[in-house]
Amino acid sequence: MSTAKFVEKQGLYGPAEKRAAERAIDTIQREGIEVVRVAWPDQHGLLRGKALTVPAFISALESGNAITMAPFFFDTANSIVFDPFTADGGFSIDGLGGSPNVIMVPDPGTFTILPWADKTALVFCDLYLADGRPFPLAPRTILKNTLTKMADAGYHLVTGIEMEWYLTKLVDDGLETASLGAPGTPADPPTVAPVGRGYNYLLLDHLDEVDDTIRPIREALDAMGLPIRSFDDEWAPSQFETTFDVLEGIAAADAAALFRTATKQIAKRHGHIASFMCTPAIEGFYANGWHLHTSIVDATTGENLMVPRDDAPLSELGCHYVGGTLAHGVAASVFTTPTINGYRRRRPYSLAPDRVTWGKDNRAAMMRVIGGTNDPASHVENRVGDSAANPYLYMAAQVAAGLDGIINRTDPGSLSEDPYSADVAKLPPTLSEAIDALDRDAFFRREFGDGFIDYMVTMKRSEVTRYEKWLADNPDESTYVNGVTDWEHREYFELF
Repeated sequence: MSTAKFVEKQGLYGPAEKRAAERAIDTIQREGIEVVRVAWPDQHGLLRGKALTVPAFISALESGNAITMAPFFFDTANSIVFDPFTADGGFSIDGLGGSPNVIMVPDPGTFTILPWADKTALVFCDLYLADGRPFPLAPRTILKNTLTKMADAGYHLVTGIEMEWYLTKLVDDGLETASLGAPGTPADPPTVAPVGRGYNYLLLDHLDEVDDTIRPIREALDAMGLPIRSFDDEWAPSQFETTFDVLEGIAAADAAALFRTATKQIAKRHGHIASFMCTPAIEGFYANGWHLHTSIVDATTGENLMVPRDDAPLSELGCHYVGGTLAHGVAASVFTTPTINGYRRRRPYSLAPDRVTWGKDNRAAMMRVIGGTNDPASHVENRVGDSAANPYLYMAAQVAAGLDGIINRTDPGSLSEDPYSADVAKLPPTLSEAIDALDRDAFFRREFGDGFIDYMVTMKRSEVTRYEKWLADNPDESTYVNGVTDWEHREYFELF
């Protein structure tokens, strides 16, 4: 099927998108842009795509741009999980046999100049099948669908991002001497060194020590218009936290994905490796988390609907939103914590939740309530996330669960003063158990579709199977560094 005029034929651009496309072309001409990276988030939250010349990008604004769907067959080590050459490609979704092309359609409102790459811009894309159907495995589509359901109910999601990560100095990239990897076997990770020493918290001296490295990242994020609020010295050596001002809807997920990509690429250009892996196998490192702040606003007026008007912790709607996130918190674990390594956070008295609780300004709770009576900034913070989580699926799970709580008026139960001793359901302690919970969960199957849930379950079980085989072949725990296996470090450190 020809993709000529695909965008117009499928009615994919409204007036706002057409105006944004015109602005993108004007910016290209004014700034002398030569290459546009057209990008989409895969099932792992990694950005994939192509670097298009300007004529090819302008053509894509009308016709889309064809690209193989092959990355959707691979787990985090590029192990081929599905057989693309069966009738249905191994999926329970029509039209995916034989590894067909999908059509990348730029979202022109996301067009952004990349300050660190000369004469280069980036734009996020949505994926479509050749017949015009949205590609059903695309995480950005999953989030857009859930946000549409929320908008249809009269609400919008407002999100604040608070993400922890590690900055390390590259000592040896290993390209001349180490294994370059193979499908299902990650390459040897680079040899790195910490950029700081000693456990501390919010120490300005630590920030100053790395200012020359952090500055180009900070300046690039600001130039791209990302609403960065702070760079903080986190607890462990070489650990940092970056916080954002609030963003609405899909913009928050795009910002999180762009932030991680920018941080990693700029750090590497300056001889460093930035990693959003939860707990690297580096002596003395501690777990990273991703704290997701959310509130619900009126879709028409923008009023924060979570503000309590009495002594309640939140408004009635806010309490029901929390109730939904708690009710579906166990099944959502694959989306909030998608890596084997991420479950190392789920320990009692570790400032990370191990069960489905909520608390008033309590950092041990899964859902931390922030704000108070008549405080217009009242909202909740979900503290369960892995810093490597897919932004689109993490947020989609919160939207779906929270909206379900609002619609069904779900009671969140009592606030917890000691969340680690609360008599409530515990969160899955391993990815394997989280996968089983998602597999049998009717709610997310209804919200995201059986095809997508079956896909994610199969994809993540491949990861677990390879890990369990490695454990069986390497039973000596004395070889672990920082309590983390070599398998985990190879799998996640450079990838995320």
